[in-house]
Amino acid sequence: MSERAREDRADGAEDERQVAIYLIANPDFLVRHPEVLAVIDVPHRLPPGVCSLVEYQVQRLRRQLTAERKRLAHLIARAREYEAFVNRLHALTLKLLAIDQSEQLCHLLRETLMRTFRADAILLKLFPCQRPNTTISDPLAVSFRDFIDRRRALCGPLNGKQAQTLFGEAGSVIQSAAIIPLQTDEHWGVIAIGNTDPECFSPEMDTEIFDRLGELLSQKLRSLPFGQCEGHV
Repeated sequence: MSERAREDRADGAEDERQVAIYLIANPDFLVRHPEVLAVIDVPHRLPPGVCSLVEYQVQRLRRQLTAERKRLAHLIARAREYEAFVNRLHALTLKLLAIDQSEQLCHLLRETLMRTFRADAILLKLFPCQRPNTTISDPLAVSFRDFIDRRRALCGPLNGKQAQTLFGEAGSVIQSAAIIPLQTDEHWGVIAIGNTDPECFSPEMDTEIFDRLGELLSQKLRSLPFGQCEGHV
């Protein structure tokens, strides 16, 4: 053992001795600081493989504490993410109020949706409202007619056929999407936001932000059509 190692070992032993002296002089330390018990091991000198009830309870509380900490961290992260989306949606609303040209609308949606949702592909499409006794011929319109009636956004993974129906050639790499319905007085349609990550848009996602986005754009489209913005972006 080197001289440095012996010195470190001696210093460690002295630190332990000082801790022991302090605990002996302050026997109520763990009573005043119960949080220490959650992170230290307290042996009970039982036979190997045998756990005292106190030790079992401490271990269980530690596991619960760890799980709660992870859950809290997850909730905080989701809350921050939601707050960021709300702020971006508010910023988009303000910009939409000032737009009066289809080209501006197209540019704004492309830039905002790609940045906000880290999209790899976007579809913007409107269809005329179906008249009585008419047949829908557009494959995309046929695929999403039932979806439009539900008036709620839908998130989840896509198979190859669904992805190509939505995104054309770009659909070959798209694994998940958020599909948002649009509804005006004379048109209905969809905004589809695609991502190559199959877990980016999951069925468990809260769709409130997407629903609000759909309502906001539907209202804007009552006075300003998509025009050149339709199709794959």
